[in-house]
This record gives sequence, structure tokens and C-alpha cells, in this order.
Amino acid sequence: MPMPTANPWIRAIEAYVPGAARAPGGAEPVKLSSNENPWGPSPLVIERIRAFSHGVHRYPDGAATELRRRIAFLHDLDSDRIVCGTGSDEILQLLPLIYCRAGDSVVHVRHGFMVYPIAARRAGAEPLAAPDTAFTADVDSILSTIRADTRIVFLANPNNPTGTMIPASEVARLHAGLRPDILLVLDQAYAEYLDSPDPDGALALARTAPNVLATRTFSKIYGLGGLRVGWATGPASVIAELNRVRAPFPISTLGLAAAETAIADQEWVSRCRAANATQRERLTQAIVTLGNQGLAAIPSAANFVLMTCPPEGPLSAAALHDWLAKRGILVRWLPKQGLPNALRVSVGTEDETGRFIEALRERAAAA
Repeated sequence: MPMPTANPWIRAIEAYVPGAARAPGGAEPVKLSSNENPWGPSPLVIERIRAFSHGVHRYPDGAATELRRRIAFLHDLDSDRIVCGTGSDEILQLLPLIYCRAGDSVVHVRHGFMVYPIAARRAGAEPLAAPDTAFTADVDSILSTIRADTRIVFLANPNNPTGTMIPASEVARLHAGLRPDILLVLDQAYAEYLDSPDPDGALALARTAPNVLATRTFSKIYGLGGLRVGWATGPASVIAELNRVRAPFPISTLGLAAAETAIADQEWVSRCRAANATQRERLTQAIVTLGNQGLAAIPSAANFVLMTCPPEGPLSAAALHDWLAKRGILVRWLPKQGLPNALRVSVGTEDETGRFIEALRERAAAA
């Protein structure tokens, strides 16, 4: 008897694998695998969550009206040109479904966010990986990868998992080199870790260009990864299409309450930004001092550091990943993203970063 059969482009998807969350043996881990804010959300958010017991039997505001108003106020945007979703992931996943036909193509950076090729294949589109240079997006390479059937270009800036970033001038040059029928999606998930409110000019482009969408998330510096809140801004026509197909109630009542409170506490955001910069530098320098043993740190603008490792031996990425896990320290090994000789290490608290550095030095001393 015939069985339900998935479309071939769905079966071609290699499922997203999140960073490990449990250490062997079930011990409480030092979790440096998912680029979370180790200091958590604002204390005001915690207070709001604890007090928020009423109203959960009601559906949330599907339009996220108050949250969009607060986002618009902070970033000087038009609230009618903002859409909110279940994390920015939901929005990223919807775009190829809206703009691609089966057989079209979507371009992303080779060492980029795993969601981009998954999103493309969901729509039956072909993901095209543009080679980067020194782990950094290369505008000329992206432009040369584009085909006549390309409908979307995804660019995370700062990039995940490399942490590298191209300046606003290069983003503008990329946009200028695109056909007007190609949607440029600028993923600013880590933008708040930089001092500028619009570090690569994505929000400015999204205000004026008819084919640019900028996305952001509350999962990173705002510390709300477990509540899944994200947003995007861009042309009214693109926002309208997203509103046609997004979930009717994409964010829970609790998620809305937490995000509305989080965005109002920019002092906490500044404190987390400063603490992240301090621990990121400490982590980077610890790796640099082991350069004579084949380790290197890719300069990062985000809340993680990509550490490259020798291809073999006890300090290889695979061996080091497993050795750290046995000691309850979880980092991200990335062979499926073309980085078999690298580990992505999230910035932790002072104690967490210190424990990783101590373990790394112990392993290096024994190598």
C-alpha cells in the first residue's frame, strides 16, 4: 500500500542540530555551545515573568502591537513596517517560501548560519554557498555566486559561526550589486554586541531600499532564547507578505511581556555588552597564547569565538570537543558547516570562561 511520501527537496534537508545542552552523565554543564547570554535577561524581565500569571488563558496579541511600538521607538523605525515572529528563525524560514519557486536558488556565505540552506530547501530552492575569505564574507564572491534564478541573498553580520563582520560600506556595495528582484536579508542577530545602534547599516538600508529586510532577535543579548522572540523590518510590501503567512499567534503572552520589558532596559543591555567584550578578549588571548600548538582565534564581533585547531592529535577539534564534554564543558564542533578543524566557543561568565581556559591549558600542557 502506498505511504505518504515527502517531497524530494524536503528529504534533501540535513536537519538543524542545536548546540549540546547536556553533559555526559547528566551533570550541570558549562554550556558554551549555543551563543546564549550567560548573564540572562534583565532583572526587570525576571520580575515581570514571575508576576505574569494572569491572562495566559487568553491568546496573545498576534500583531505584537506594543512590542512593535517599542522596537520602532528605540530604532527610529515605522512600527507598521515591523513584523514579529517566533524568533528571527521563523521569519528567515518563511522568506524562501514566499519568494522562491522550486528550482530557484538562494545564496548564503559558505561558513554561515545553518538555517539558510534549510530554509531554501524547504521551498524547493537550491542553496548556493559563496566562498568566504579568511572566514569573512566576500562581497565579490557573493555577487559572482548569484545566478539568473537567485531570489534571495542571506547575510549574517556579524556572521555565525565565525564571528567576523564586514563594514557598512561593503554591505552597501553588496546591495548595489544585486538585481532589484533579489531580496537581500541582513541578519543582525548579534548587532547589539557592537557599540553602534546599526553597526552595518542594515536598518538604514531596510528603511529606504525596496529589496532589503533586516532581522533581529531577543535570543542573544536580551537573554530570551527560551521564549523565542524575533523581528524584522523592511519594505511595506515584504512585511505584508510575511504577515500573510506567519503563524497567527507567533509569540506567547509571556514572550511578549518579557520582550517588551527587555527592550525597555537598555542599561542592562549595555552592561551585558561590556561584560561580553571583557570575557571575549580574555578568551581570545588565552587561545592566542597557545598558537605554538596549532590553536588560533578568529577575531570576533559577537558573543563567541571561533577557535581553529590542528587537524590531528589531542588538540584537534574532534578530540578536544569530546575531551571538554567529558569534563562538563560544552562547545560547538562544526564539521557539517565545513569547519571540521574548528570549535565555536560561546562567551561565558567570568567563572565559565575561566573554567574553559583552565581546561584548555590543561589539555595543551598534556599534548
